Amino acid sequence: MAYQFIKTESEAGVATITLDRPPLNVLNIEMMEELILALKWADEQNEPVVAITGEGKAFSAGVDIADHTPEKVDMMIDVFDRLFLTMSEMKKPTAALVNGAALGGGYEIVIFCDLVVASEKAKLGQPEIQVGVLPPIACYVLPRLLSWPLAMEILLSGDVFDAARGEQIGLVNKVLPADNFKEGAKEFLARFTKSSPLVLALTKKAAIAGAGKDFASGLKAIDKIYLDELMKTEDAIEGLQAFMEKRKPNWQGK
Repeated sequence: MAYQFIKTESEAGVATITLDRPPLNVLNIEMMEELILALKWADEQNEPVVAITGEGKAFSAGVDIADHTPEKVDMMIDVFDRLFLTMSEMKKPTAALVNGAALGGGYEIVIFCDLVVASEKAKLGQPEIQVGVLPPIACYVLPRLLSWPLAMEILLSGDVFDAARGEQIGLVNKVLPADNFKEGAKEFLARFTKSSPLVLALTKKAAIAGAGKDFASGLKAIDKIYLDELMKTEDAIEGLQAFMEKRKPNWQGK
């Protein structure tokens, strides 16, 4: 499919979606509609991992202020919510490759991903409060990722912080040098693309199934996936057999 504001690529085990609305990849309604379609496309590719990044020096500086007007705000919130509902339904692990500023709605995409790799020059934050609004997704996600005081500091201050601070508080998996960011990100993702794409997806499913439940209920939900889904796959049998035979597994994605 041809997009106006999105680029897609599928190779080396990664289906990559690139935000492409220069200069700062600000998200407007049309771009978010395209992103929803691109996410659905990526989740159906053979590659086991989905990456989201930005063209140029920014990941995304957020949602277009022009779409916050009374005439457009209902439509904007609708597509914004559908964007994250689509992300929540993705089977594959998602990785945000943050090459520059990720602010507001752009940063909400980042924190909603399963993995985050950031350039040392990246700037992160939820500055919405400074213009009199709030970040809906971040209000849900950040208190689940951080301690309450840290989450509220980010939400209530609107301060922008760097990638090193993000790594320190657990919001960034790895900080990479800016001049070698693309290669470093590929190397980071290669750790995951070596595994069975089916088992990666089932592991993500199991983690989600256990989240928010008490231990007994969470364990029961995870065990059900293990016994009823995982152990009925060819890849699980192949992986265990390869280990016993001291050889590399040959994943089939079945």
